[in-house]
Amino acid sequence: MTRPQLSEARRVRAAELFDQGRSGAEITRMLDVSDESVRRWKRVWEEGGADALRPRPATGRPPKLDDTQVERVRTALEQGAQAHGFEADLWTLERVGLVVERVTGVTLSKASAWRLLTGRLGWSLQRPERRAVERDESEIARWIAYE
Repeated sequence: MTRPQLSEARRVRAAELFDQGRSGAEITRMLDVSDESVRRWKRVWEEGGADALRPRPATGRPPKLDDTQVERVRTALEQGAQAHGFEADLWTLERVGLVVERVTGVTLSKASAWRLLTGRLGWSLQRPERRAVERDESEIARWIAYE
């Protein structure tokens, strides 16, 4: 599930629990969300019912990429950065932007690439673990065992 879908599922479940008469503290624990979120959802639910907790259509400028283009980009990104000619198999916003442009012909800013990755694709920031090039795993294991 993408983040927006997960958020909607939590709100819908909260509405069901409100209907059952559950307390805010119970709902907070059950859904693993903050007290403030539950209070805000309850206010909205009391004013407009369960439908008020459903997402509303986005206002403002429509996205540059439609759903089919996003899926083509997802497929391309899942192949890895090296499959697209990059030296290291790491994605940066610049590299994502280049792949989006190659696949769809649409140019994205770094901010738009970030929103695509985190919002529409449901990806999150991952940083590679830094390790010394000279690292010797067998010597580390020996040291742990004997020292």
